Amino acid sequence: MTRQPLQLAVIIGSVRQGRFGPTVANWFAGQADERDDLTVDVIDLATVALPMTLPAFGAPPVPEAVLALRNLTPRLSAADAFVVVTPEYNHSFPAALKNVIDWHHQQWHAKPVGFVSYGGISGGLRAVEALRLVFAELHAVTVRETVSFHDAWRQFDADGSPLSPDGCNRAADSLLDQLTWWAHALRDAKATAPYLG
Repeated sequence: MTRQPLQLAVIIGSVRQGRFGPTVANWFAGQADERDDLTVDVIDLATVALPMTLPAFGAPPVPEAVLALRNLTPRLSAADAFVVVTPEYNHSFPAALKNVIDWHHQQWHAKPVGFVSYGGISGGLRAVEALRLVFAELHAVTVRETVSFHDAWRQFDADGSPLSPDGCNRAADSLLDQLTWWAHALRDAKATAPYLG
């Protein structure tokens, strides 16, 4: 049976100046692009100008938020699956990432989320564990397999390629295998019966 390719949104979670996130995200997006069953959309939160102040319940967002959401929300809605590329800030994940998550709700429902993390000695894994709780509240399914880069700045060459690609490429394949299984299962289920989140 031929299936329609899945739409994968790869979200770059850091907006810090001098960030390393695009290096990691571009490598991972390249791994995903090699698969015939995926169409990849890289969403860089540094280009999303959402205000940090959310509107009151039932109130319309301010005009600058409307402009940002007009570009971002349809891309999140179209995604069948997500991979969040995140560093670890103070044992957790970046505020800009939480802000984008909080501006949306149904866009995450009944979709799988995978994680690629990077950082120092912990490789960003504490950020991933914190994100699992957040996405559970949003009715998303987080997959077990992750890709993690410890001392990430020493793991890539000047062109953005991993210095030791075998291990991280295998980890990316395992993550993508789990993510696509869940994405197909959930997409098929929603085609049969709408998700009642």
